Parts: sequence; C-alpha cells; structure tokens
Amino acid sequence: MFKKRFKTPGEFKAAFKTRRRKVCRFCEEKVRVIGFYNDRVLRRFVNERGKIVARRVSGNCAFHQRRLTTAIKRARHLAIMPFTSEYYR
Repeated sequence: MFKKRFKTPGEFKAAFKTRRRKVCRFCEEKVRVIGFYNDRVLRRFVNERGKIVARRVSGNCAFHQRRLTTAIKRARHLAIMPFTSEYYR
C-alpha cells in the first residue's frame, strides 16, 4: 500500500543535496527599492487567493521579502492590486 521512495538513509540525503538553491531575484538584479506601482512584478509574489507568497517558496532574501511585503500592502491600499481574487469573493 505505502511505497518507499528511498531504500537507505544515504539516498535520502543525496536527493536533498542535489536540489538547486533558490536565488533572490531582486539581489540578482541589484534592486534596492521595490516600487508599489509596478503591479506586474508584485503579482508574481501573490498567489491566486491574494495571499503574499512565503519567502521559502518565492526564494527571496529576508531584506527583499520585507520590502516586497510593504510594497504589496501599499499597492492594495491604493487599489492598484486587489486584496482578494475575484473568484474567492
């Protein structure tokens, strides 16, 4: 019924060592300021329900995740971005 993916603990460790580390997109482009007016960039970091995507999922560093969160919240407040999706309402 239940199928094991890894036969030994060594295979388990090897599988997770080969996983590629996510890189912060903003650090790559050397962005210091994330503008709230650029909704195309901000929509990449919001899921279909309107929630801000977590840092471990998006791959952002802590500095840029904090800046991104404030930019999304400002865009929502100024009605540039919706608080929730149309489907969820």
